[in-house]
This record gives sequence, C-alpha cells and structure tokens, in this order.
Amino acid sequence: MEREKFREQATEATLCFIFEEDEVLLIEKKRGVGSGLYNGPGGKLEDETAEECAVRETVEETRVRPEKLEKMGELEFMFGEKPFMFVHVFKAESFSGEPGETEEARPEWFSIDDLPLEEMWPDDKYWVPKMLEGEKFLARFFFDEEGDEILEHDFEAPEFT
Repeated sequence: MEREKFREQATEATLCFIFEEDEVLLIEKKRGVGSGLYNGPGGKLEDETAEECAVRETVEETRVRPEKLEKMGELEFMFGEKPFMFVHVFKAESFSGEPGETEEARPEWFSIDDLPLEEMWPDDKYWVPKMLEGEKFLARFFFDEEGDEILEHDFEAPEFT
C-alpha cells in the first residue's frame, strides 16, 4: 500500500525516547492498549504536529519535557489487511523536569544495554536497537488480524533526514 494512503487510513501517533548518558526513560503503561508493557511515552496526534504531540504526551505520561527532539523513525503497523497505526519515533538527549508517576504511566530509567525487551511490544526488538545505534529508519510490521503475532516485517531508508 502506498505510504500516503496508509497514513490517511491509520491512526497517527508518536513515541519519544529520552536519553541521559547510557540510560533511556521508558514508561510502564498503566491503562489502555499496551497496558503492562514498557515503551517510550507517546500517543495519538490531536490536531498538532508529530513533534508537538511527542512533547505533550511525554509531559502527560512522565512529567518530563523533552527538548531538541530528533526524528529517528517511522513505523507502519498493519493488522491483517487493515492499516492500524503510523508512528513517528523521536529521541531527545536533553529534558527538563523530574520523572514522576501519572495516572497513565510509571516512568523508569533503564540501561540501554539492559532493556526489558521481553516486556515490550514484539516489534520493539527489531527497531529499538537501530534507534539506539543512531540509525534512522522506516519500518513496516504486518501482524495477524488480532495484532498478536508478527507475520512479516521490513525496513527501508527513511524519506526524512
């Protein structure tokens, strides 16, 4: 499916990973889709740019404001034949505030060498290492109809810089 058509049909969202030295701030999601799993903070766009969404969602979920965001990737998720989600992935190496638990999430610092990949989404093990190495990417993941099992995935060079 053509990227623009996919993007129009999918839910558009963001993820933001904040780094401090050799650690990354992840959240344990407390409710909704992905409850109980770790990931970067993020969520759905609400009449805003992807960067504005990443900042807003990170503040809402962690009480930390990321600064100087850098776009690292785009993720496309298909569930069966249906476009499910288009996700902009950002990283930030500076921030303000202190992480604190919210109604939505419990933030926790992890060593980048010891991420809880078994407690993250199954696709994370494919693209998170690329992001940690500073590689920019466009990734597509094809799941079964329920979104439980990855059937196929691929990577290509991104169109953004």
